[in-house]
Amino acid sequence: MNDTLTALPGLAVGHYTDLDNGTGCTVILADDPAGMTAAVAVPGQAPASREQALLAPGRLVERVNAILLSGGSAFGLSAADGVMRWLEECQRGFDVGVGVVPIVPASALFDLTFGTTVRPDAEAGYAACEAATREPVAQGNVGAGTGATVGKLFGPFMAMKGGVGSAAVRIGGNVTVAALAVVNAFGDVIDPSNGEIVAGTRRPELGGFINTARAMRYNLDQTALFPFTHTTLAVVGTDAPLSRAQLQMVANAAHAGLARAINPVSTMLDGDTIYAISTGAQRGGNAVAIASAAAETLSEAVLRAVRHAEGLHGVPAARDVGSNG
Repeated sequence: MNDTLTALPGLAVGHYTDLDNGTGCTVILADDPAGMTAAVAVPGQAPASREQALLAPGRLVERVNAILLSGGSAFGLSAADGVMRWLEECQRGFDVGVGVVPIVPASALFDLTFGTTVRPDAEAGYAACEAATREPVAQGNVGAGTGATVGKLFGPFMAMKGGVGSAAVRIGGNVTVAALAVVNAFGDVIDPSNGEIVAGTRRPELGGFINTARAMRYNLDQTALFPFTHTTLAVVGTDAPLSRAQLQMVANAAHAGLARAINPVSTMLDGDTIYAISTGAQRGGNAVAIASAAAETLSEAVLRAVRHAEGLHGVPAARDVGSNG
């Protein structure tokens, strides 16, 4: 059973993974040459992005052909050039009479302190498209999550491994709601079912975790030693035929899913970004119910990201660290 983002008919997901250099990128592709309807919410304060202005309601182009999520900070946005080249070769894009212009919004996370100075480029974006599949989404240390980390109150030295996670549910009998998250958060990842920290700022000597929100509350001088090293990127989607205005509401509401699973979330040090997409393959669907399900599904995707992650380049994963401290 596929309970990841590719449970949505008409979508494929591809990863380019560079384990040696600790970076990569992930692409979400629409099968339909005309693309998929999309909107975006940017609750984080330090985003790195491309082509997001066209996602506002009322813009000329209503649909996008792909969404790129990349490591490499703003440098990694160049991977979108490779995605555009691949789409143009496949004749997928906005028809301008003399050809097509692929529409590819892109967002990047900061992983420059992880691995080496190699960043995803156009060839990486092209390779991610070539690797795209409708099979269940690979999770953990893959694609844009390769160099992702969480729990960075004291910088990367006490952090833990983040990654890619994805989840999906069926609602109302025939509508699918799904999410994909690339978790590279400043804060801790929390299990909403019990409030326990799953991955976050470690206590290397005592074991367990430092509660980031609590630590900052009781020591106001405590600040991140390495700012701008964060960002959780997410895509929530449905096969219900939602308009861009409705998807904007879904993207905004889905932020509640991040807030349930990451604390603190969307800080001045995070560039958190949530895309909402609709393939429109099903009839009907209640936008409010879809928004609620998107938030829940996004929380699960965040948890899966850290639970599927493996230790890399000396940064331990949740499976390597003891219970909540």
